[in-house]
Amino acid sequence: MKRRYFITLLSGAAAAWPLAARAQQRERMRRIGFLRAAPPPERDLGAFLRGLASRGWVQGRNFVLVTQWGDGNVARLPELAVALVNAGVDIILAEGVVTTRAARAVTTDIPIVMAGAGDPVATGLIASLARPGGNVTGQSSGGAELAGKSVELIREFIPAARRIGVLADETDPFAKPYVEQIGEAARTARMEVEPVMTRPGQPLEAPFKILTGKGVDGLLIQGSIARKELLDLAIEHRLPALTSTRLGPPLGALMSYGSDYVALARESAAYIDKILKGAKPAELPVTFPTKFLLVINLKTARALGLEIPPTLIARADEVIE
Repeated sequence: MKRRYFITLLSGAAAAWPLAARAQQRERMRRIGFLRAAPPPERDLGAFLRGLASRGWVQGRNFVLVTQWGDGNVARLPELAVALVNAGVDIILAEGVVTTRAARAVTTDIPIVMAGAGDPVATGLIASLARPGGNVTGQSSGGAELAGKSVELIREFIPAARRIGVLADETDPFAKPYVEQIGEAARTARMEVEPVMTRPGQPLEAPFKILTGKGVDGLLIQGSIARKELLDLAIEHRLPALTSTRLGPPLGALMSYGSDYVALARESAAYIDKILKGAKPAELPVTFPTKFLLVINLKTARALGLEIPPTLIARADEVIE
């Protein structure tokens, strides 16, 4: 009798153990790392967390967000990436080429989801868009079509423009493809391009002396370096500046045209969900944004003495007065 009871009890425990183990595995607290040179805008972070929540990932219940956000100095990214890996994260979200590269330099095992990285194939982050290979996948920020639209916008608010300045960060792997894409779009529009490379720590005044000396009509600034100090100098030198990041106009850029960062944040959550549920980054195709935003700063336009065409203002997704 006792023997039969013991066997029944053992059999029941054996059957229940896999179920209990699976339940424990499902509820294991995951550690999602977030690497960034500076804290993200609140609305982007909110969109990311809501995207995770819509897929069953609730902060504090089945995941914790482990952040390494710097003070805006990209030179600190390597040390921030090391700190994130040492924190034992299961996955890393990295924004842009430089940030993704810093993460990949310290780990080839932890999956990395890139958000808005320009031309990830040309910059060596992945092998191909369809099959990235390695531990990196995610979203590109757009390519030649984005450069073409930026050139088109300059021609639209300055019809007489013939020469465009391009300011890029020579330490960013995306700088070369960025300048090439703009050059190709400008040639199509029968305009000349004057690229000037800068780097962190270099005096900001020097590039503007070069650009004004070359008589450029407008300026395209790589999104990763669109800081207030730089944009203030653009206004001081009477150069209408357009950036690829929505964060540019609130800091003084005349316009920005680029990916919808809120949509990128939501899509990043989708990638993280798939990977945490077993998908391999090497086999998840890289996607491109489907929505782009035009933001116009009319205060900067007035400071530059420019009148933005009403048709262009009507198309804007956001207008800063």
